[in-house]
Amino acid sequence: MDLPQYAIEAKGLTKTYPATKTSPAMQALKGIDLAIPRGSIFGLLGPNGAGKSTFINILSGLTRKTGGTVKIWDRDIDTNGRNARAAIGVVPQEIAADPFFTPKEALDVAAGMYAVPPNERRTDELLAALGLSDKAGAYVRQLSGGMKRRLMVAKAMVHNPPVLILDEPTAGVDVELRRQLWNYVLELNRQGVTIVLTTHYLEEAQELCDQIAIINRGQVVACEPTSTLLRRMDTRNVIVTPQEPMDHAPLLPGFETKLLKSGGFSVAYRTGESNVEQVLAAIRLAGLHIKDISTEDPDLEDIFVALTYRADEAAQV
Repeated sequence: MDLPQYAIEAKGLTKTYPATKTSPAMQALKGIDLAIPRGSIFGLLGPNGAGKSTFINILSGLTRKTGGTVKIWDRDIDTNGRNARAAIGVVPQEIAADPFFTPKEALDVAAGMYAVPPNERRTDELLAALGLSDKAGAYVRQLSGGMKRRLMVAKAMVHNPPVLILDEPTAGVDVELRRQLWNYVLELNRQGVTIVLTTHYLEEAQELCDQIAIINRGQVVACEPTSTLLRRMDTRNVIVTPQEPMDHAPLLPGFETKLLKSGGFSVAYRTGESNVEQVLAAIRLAGLHIKDISTEDPDLEDIFVALTYRADEAAQV
């Protein structure tokens, strides 16, 4: 059987929540088009209320779409829903595990719900991979928050799905546990599992994701390879260390400046309108003496803010 080109493909996907006595109808998704390549680590970013959770809930069968089509592993969720949803494992934001089960029991129950035969279950393997072997017989209520989150990842993988959706998987997890979790996720990806990630840690998405989609107000405002997205911003920053630390950012006509904790300052300029020489000239004209200087490219946070801000502006017009 040929493997699909896309792990998940949505076309014209809409979701409208009907009006209630206390609130009007709300359109959460407004014609989403997304094609998530098989084998990728795909970032799905957006502010709170952008529509990310609605999209994931439609994929997992918790929410019914209003219009459009969705395929998971080339299986239409309308005509082949059971097999489509068997192709994904979802790690939700909320920790959902019976506190009176042990991790081993929780995984066996989850495997049973997917009709995985006892002799094909990977309970011990998953517990070991996620560093939970020594807690296999403890009650879930005795686990730390980070351990419970890793257990959620294991539960999502009991049926060996080709697509794993991680909804804010490292929220509230300390740095060491986060590193362990990502090591496992990266190993899954090397084995061919497609990873779909939502996160508020933009540096995490920038480091891990091959491709990123940014959703705002129920619409996709960008969907590109991460490297291409990072090149979209034509803003650059000049980081200036003056001879004497400053307590306020200087006024440089035509440029935006910001004071840094170090006592230096940054100067933002658009590459299509200015260059570093013009920035330096403005600094000298202000009577400032430079000790050191460097340039800095924008990061994903800059792009995220700019794109969502532009989308909000357009929505208000």
